[in-house]
Amino acid sequence: MTDTATTTDLFSKFDPLIEQRRALLSTGLTDPFNLVMEKVLSPTRAICNGRETILLGTYNYMGMTFDPDVVAAGKLALDDFGSGTTGSRVLNGTYAGHRDVEAALREFYGMDHAMVFSTGYQANLGIISTMAGKGDYIVLDIDSHASIWDGCKMGDAEVVPFKHNDIEAMEKRLRRIPEGAGKLVILEGVYSMLGDIAPLKEMIAVAKAHGAMVLVDEAHSMGFIGPNGRGVAEDQGVLDQVDFVIGTFSKSVGTVGGFCVSNHPKFEILRLVCRPYVFTASLPPSVMHTAATSIRKLMHAGDKRAHLWENSRTLHAGMLARGFKLGTQTPQSAIISVIMPDLERGAAMWEALLHEGLYVNLARPPATPAGMTLLRCSLCAEHTAEQVQTILGMFERAGKAMGII
Repeated sequence: MTDTATTTDLFSKFDPLIEQRRALLSTGLTDPFNLVMEKVLSPTRAICNGRETILLGTYNYMGMTFDPDVVAAGKLALDDFGSGTTGSRVLNGTYAGHRDVEAALREFYGMDHAMVFSTGYQANLGIISTMAGKGDYIVLDIDSHASIWDGCKMGDAEVVPFKHNDIEAMEKRLRRIPEGAGKLVILEGVYSMLGDIAPLKEMIAVAKAHGAMVLVDEAHSMGFIGPNGRGVAEDQGVLDQVDFVIGTFSKSVGTVGGFCVSNHPKFEILRLVCRPYVFTASLPPSVMHTAATSIRKLMHAGDKRAHLWENSRTLHAGMLARGFKLGTQTPQSAIISVIMPDLERGAAMWEALLHEGLYVNLARPPATPAGMTLLRCSLCAEHTAEQVQTILGMFERAGKAMGII
């Protein structure tokens, strides 16, 4: 008879985080990662903890979540097609709405091909892991999103990171890759932690000079940045040089889902070989109809884009004037990150803002670059000029009370 072996607790690796969380909450602090919105009133207001709260941390950049046409399209699709497909896109999971939203994406970007995934995370996971495999090389910005890193890991390519937004460092990495090897350069238009943009024009020129294909994640710029809202690549005049654009519906489009658009003539084969596309259920028809309606409305949203830029400039200038340290010297996107001294004071400032009636995102390591704690503000085209001034007042009061300014 053998003795029972001692079970190794697989949770033990999380003990430092568990202790950090316990210490933070033992002070009586509201859990910043467990907020419940009891009722959402509009793209910019909700009831949180029983009180009306201004939303400044939702990525609802263009305010499409309550657009009457978008909501109506979803309701009609629920009546006509039911609540879900219960199947993969390659089996029974392609309805008319799935094809229509891909058509809307082709129209929006002016590209030949579009492929919709169930989330933006899956879009990166699927495209990256399928396109770059064993023997290939991926050159990517060190600050890339978790979904990009996970796509690299799943695909088993050689991963070569470079310093954030450093063109020279990127070129050095490309120069060392063996001649004839497959190369994929991965960049983001807007980096979501600090809200800064990439020098895509220069970086794409370097990538192409070294024979690399280019993937740009425009999750945080689609709908807002660029003359037609196509993102930073459009704004910098290099969209036609990008091989793959990845995006999401959970930001400016106002629903859920992810996508990739491309002009590559062989692109459609991905529908048969991309595992995160083949082996997951497709999005509900109601989501597809809301997304298609929203995307087509974003094609003609120039006034909204202009107002959102005005909001961004006003909030950025106002925060600097009040003495806050920000992630960028100038407003570069709809994201304005306020740098906190440490996690404890960042969490206290987050709670002070919540008591003021303002919700922002508390972002902490390891998600943030350089070990920073951030209060991340995501502006919306539906925020009024008056709301922006109210927000500045809330930050000033909370900042002084917490000793941040």
